[in-house]
Amino acid sequence: MDHLEELKEFARLHARGQGMTAGHATRVLTRITNDTVQDPGSWAAVWTAEGRAAADRGDLLDACRHFALARFPYHGDADRVRAQGLCVDTFDRWRQGQGGIERLEFEHCDGTVVCWATGLDRHRPLLIVMGGIVSVKEQWAPLLPLLRKLGFAAVVTELPGVGENTFTYGPDSWRILGFLLDELADRARVSDTSMLALSFSGHLAVRAAADDSRIRRVLTVGAPVAGFFTDEAWWPRVPGITADTLRRLTGSANLAELRYLLKQFALTPEQLRQVRIPVRYVASGRDEIIPAEDQALLRGTLEDVRFKTFDDVHGSPAHLGAMRRWLISQLLWLRIARRGDRPTSRTLSGERSS
Repeated sequence: MDHLEELKEFARLHARGQGMTAGHATRVLTRITNDTVQDPGSWAAVWTAEGRAAADRGDLLDACRHFALARFPYHGDADRVRAQGLCVDTFDRWRQGQGGIERLEFEHCDGTVVCWATGLDRHRPLLIVMGGIVSVKEQWAPLLPLLRKLGFAAVVTELPGVGENTFTYGPDSWRILGFLLDELADRARVSDTSMLALSFSGHLAVRAAADDSRIRRVLTVGAPVAGFFTDEAWWPRVPGITADTLRRLTGSANLAELRYLLKQFALTPEQLRQVRIPVRYVASGRDEIIPAEDQALLRGTLEDVRFKTFDDVHGSPAHLGAMRRWLISQLLWLRIARRGDRPTSRTLSGERSS
């Protein structure tokens, strides 16, 4: 599959994951003829034009969805950088009309972390939402009003190197979560932190939980653990866009350098045995990115892990509603369990413990 066709295939999945209809996504993709900067038929130009049209008719969240796809899979050229800025600015306009959503910026010697937040109160438990290697925070921020109503101090942010996060993605990137908790210590009950960390950020959350007792539960979707990073037999199956995006986020000069670096990301059984909190994992039966051996490693090492599997590709985009319901129900169930009764062998959805 050539570069443009692979881009289109992945975009269909991500468009669906953002709630965009398949028919609309197909119509937009049909008009894209190349991936050249400053060409009216290019990837970024077509998606950006759709975003501007949505903004003009007053649908700011729909505009954000289109701008997010215009900068997909990462903002590596001038047109995508422009689309990234439009995504942030348009979301900022939307949230100012909503009330109760604020922008946070935290400076560190290694970079800047930017978040959208709501319900911040030192008495409220903290919930951090973080996406994967192509997911900007604006995709998840519309959930903030719901999370506030559920009683959380909720913060959505990005993986290092994605969107406005200027950190370089590396083997120690899990430490950024501790940095965030330190920065939020006076604005939320960080001693009771939940992580809704999707895909590669799930890897960071599990690793951080091994060292940071403030993280009390991790919910994730398609998180790599070890095999993805080290399995030489699996890696030829990894999509080119995934490899190229990881190369960009890590600052690797080429694929060989990336593969060498990724081996340092793998979590060991010893580290995983230090994770003594509930972990809830949505798996995809046809995942083309994360090998099944990663789930097997979690089953064999974690004290409290449960899985929900959908017959779908990575991220289960065709099951977005069911996936979100399961994750939210698990999150609420675990909060109830913490106050008293421990969960039984079945979760709210009827899934058995691993």
